[in-house]
Amino acid sequence: MRQFRKDFLWGGATAANQFEGAWNVDGKGASTSDMCTGGSHTVPKRITRSIEEGTFYPSHEAIDFYHHYKEDIALFAEMGFKVFRLSIAWTRIFPTGMETEPNEEGLAFYDRVFDECKKYGIEPLVTISHYEMPFALTEKYNGWVGRECIDHYVRYCEAIFKRYQGKVKYWLTFNEINAGAMPLGNFLSLGILNEGTTDFVHQVDIPELRFQGLHHQFVASAKAVKLAHEKYPEYKMGCMIAYMTTYPLTCNPDDVMKAQQANQISNWLCSDVHVRGAYPSFAERYFEDNNIRIKMEDRDLEILKEGCVDFYTFSYYMTTCVTANEDADNIGGNLIGGVKNPYLKASDWGWQIDPKGLRYTLNEIYGRYEIPLMVVENGLGASDEISEDGSINDDYRINYLREHIEEMKEAVKDGVDLMGYTPWGCIDLVSASTGEMKKRYGFIYVDKYDDGTGDLSRRKKKSFDWYKKVIASNGEEL
Repeated sequence: MRQFRKDFLWGGATAANQFEGAWNVDGKGASTSDMCTGGSHTVPKRITRSIEEGTFYPSHEAIDFYHHYKEDIALFAEMGFKVFRLSIAWTRIFPTGMETEPNEEGLAFYDRVFDECKKYGIEPLVTISHYEMPFALTEKYNGWVGRECIDHYVRYCEAIFKRYQGKVKYWLTFNEINAGAMPLGNFLSLGILNEGTTDFVHQVDIPELRFQGLHHQFVASAKAVKLAHEKYPEYKMGCMIAYMTTYPLTCNPDDVMKAQQANQISNWLCSDVHVRGAYPSFAERYFEDNNIRIKMEDRDLEILKEGCVDFYTFSYYMTTCVTANEDADNIGGNLIGGVKNPYLKASDWGWQIDPKGLRYTLNEIYGRYEIPLMVVENGLGASDEISEDGSINDDYRINYLREHIEEMKEAVKDGVDLMGYTPWGCIDLVSASTGEMKKRYGFIYVDKYDDGTGDLSRRKKKSFDWYKKVIASNGEEL
């Protein structure tokens, strides 16, 4: 029977804006995430157009990886990480995104991080842009609506590709780029701040602007991939999709059709452009039905063909259902909600837990593209409690991860070419959707709380030693 490949990349995943902190240190500029206040599961975080004195912005300190990176990477190494997914903060390298020369202090920080990884034999997997574009680009161009952002992004890629030769091999152009196909992606993914937008959940949506911005990201991604392939052939370039598996609630053909259409727009549209180098056939009707007209320049479609990725990565947390029945019970989730699946349990944050859905999803993706896949986000957000003896017994997290890894093994037996697994938030960090610390994912607990207090000390959870055994046994001891 097939098993995980011997060079399987076990590790964990993070994002600069959710764990680095040091938001204005050593020349770093303000990013879009730096303008988001704290929030909770019930109270949405706000988006401010300037920094408000006395307001808590969780990204400003986060868990301060900037000053704790040696300690944290040593803990990752103790678990046996083969790979560490992190992102580079664009505004550390180009503070406004519009400079012509990079910030040396920002470049030097990531040199130190990558050198520390190399010391332990950990391969960095770098997301170039992970929900934190320079806020100055939002102010000047309304984010990716402005075509000028393509050149600014490519200049940023040129700087980091050149600087980190020999230190980074695996790159992802944009995090969860398909967030731009959904209203919540306006500010989160595209840096679009339409007039009237005040909080993170209720963003003012103009679909035509959103898909225009998404098109500009497609072109920027393709140019970055083409640049890497031509100048740095040792680099492996990947895409990253927030895969939102959607089932029909019933076998009613209306439900089945609704599910197919949801999967097309949520999942396949963006990855088809990345992997196949062209907009899919169904996009034309979707744009026509929704009065979306995308402005393209003459060579745009050629550029997309020239910049196809080498491997496909995705996040997987949950599945959802859709139905034509308007009276069905709704439930929340990652980027989109849906209808409650009566066969599944949900997390404390209402995300439906579906390990078998991961096997199904891996088979769907691999069957469509037949290029190597990697699960680069997967995990359970939960409120972890410290026992009187100081231990953190997160068996619920162990069970969640175990069940998903078991289904990954089944997918490998099915013939899927799976190259790695990096559970989300391998160390506790700020939630992207709610702006809170209470929703913890990590194997490592960080003493930081939703009011900004905490001494930032690190301690291992029960899942730390469990995951260490998983890695050491290459997924055989679960």
